[in-house]
Amino acid sequence: MCGTSHVPREGLWMIKIKTFCLQQRLNFHRILLNIDARKDNSRQTIDINMFKSSINNKTGDVMSVALGKPIPYFEIPATSGLVFTPTACQGRKVVMYFYPKDSTPGCTVESMEFRDAIDDFTKANALIVGISRDNLKSHENFKRKIELPFELLADTEETLCQMFGVMKMKNMYGKQVRGIERSTFLIDEEGVLRHEWRGLKIPGHVQDVLKAAIDL
Repeated sequence: MCGTSHVPREGLWMIKIKTFCLQQRLNFHRILLNIDARKDNSRQTIDINMFKSSINNKTGDVMSVALGKPIPYFEIPATSGLVFTPTACQGRKVVMYFYPKDSTPGCTVESMEFRDAIDDFTKANALIVGISRDNLKSHENFKRKIELPFELLADTEETLCQMFGVMKMKNMYGKQVRGIERSTFLIDEEGVLRHEWRGLKIPGHVQDVLKAAIDL
């Protein structure tokens, strides 16, 4: 004897709701993100027309990077009112330098050295971004004060710091404090991590990164 299954009214509503949510998520992921990183009066600019979201990590777990592997997807607010994502930079090499804090002596020197080498990095098809845990207001002030021609990412939630494994215990004035270990990462045009410098010393570092970017 053939029969028909009966789906409770509540079940139908749940199916409809789940279907709607799935459609909304898929539609959102069809949004295209387009970045035009170009040289303009010795500046590197990022023009973001739309944002693209990722569904790779719904659990909230932070994925980690590894040499020779693609960088996990992320979205981080940046200066100039932008949102930075790795997929937006495909076709360009990316230099991501992590520094402890805006407007401190060492971080100022390092950022200015990247600034002064901007033309050479641009010729090497490399985009530069600086990253710290400072908020956007602090970043904008820092960027304006020393006239940085590239964007700074505000990793206030330590998403990138955890992903790249740069948070360390450091000795400052005889006390152990948790902070960013000065580090730089070079990503190729396909979004694959190719070089990393951890616990680096500032003198000569920018030239080392530039040489690696040219040779990549």
